[in-house]
Amino acid sequence: MFSPYYAWARRRGPADPEHHCALNVALYGERARRWAMTERGRGAIAREPARFEIGPSSLAWNGRELAIEINEVSVPWPLPLRGKVRVVPTAINQVALTLDAEGRHRWQPIAPCCRVSVDFDHPDLHWRGDGYFDINHGDAPLERDFQSWQWSRAATRTGTVISYDTVARDGADATIALHVDPSAQLDCIAPFAATPLRKTRWRIDRSARADTDAPVRVVSTLEDAPFYARSHLAARILGEDVAVMHESLSLDRFQRPIVQAMLPFRMPRW
Repeated sequence: MFSPYYAWARRRGPADPEHHCALNVALYGERARRWAMTERGRGAIAREPARFEIGPSSLAWNGRELAIEINEVSVPWPLPLRGKVRVVPTAINQVALTLDAEGRHRWQPIAPCCRVSVDFDHPDLHWRGDGYFDINHGDAPLERDFQSWQWSRAATRTGTVISYDTVARDGADATIALHVDPSAQLDCIAPFAATPLRKTRWRIDRSARADTDAPVRVVSTLEDAPFYARSHLAARILGEDVAVMHESLSLDRFQRPIVQAMLPFRMPRW
């Protein structure tokens, strides 16, 4: 949905999204920091009910786990990025939530609670831990209906807590606050207090929701782009000190011509 090539194609008329597919891989850390998001056309994809191939990479579901085979080349430095990621949900959530008043945009936390194993050959990297898997889908470009959003997810002792704040162009802003337990029982909860955070180097606004009795701290900014930021936060949620994955998205920034012109440097097309 952030493909500049897809955006350019849509300006000429209806465009086929299957002609604009990519697997985005981002590794952060002292041992390895790599990024790949190579777009490929319809001739490089293959789709089956439980398998999706994008060039040399693939995603496959066997009824118990999602296996992601990664065989990409990173940018801006052309380094190999090869490995396997396995996502094992404790349960599957079947409920999709609408993000806008017209129902054009939907979000579904498919596996809010899951275990993840990461095994890379290039770079040599292995990890086991807690994970999360969701999807966004819709019937209109995001930038048409939204100005921005803030999203965060934290794993607690009782499940996953998610906060989702959208700023809509029609003024129908929305806040979603969810607690999802390991059985995928989804409960709407009262939104936590919003805390402003320091802006990124690209001057993207950030804010996060958490308990009011402890400060929210930016541990690290993992991704700092002209229209998007991914951050690791420390906060207290439901009385528990937790690590928070957070993203800020400015769709006003995304649709600026200069930003669109910069995107191919991070997202080549083969």
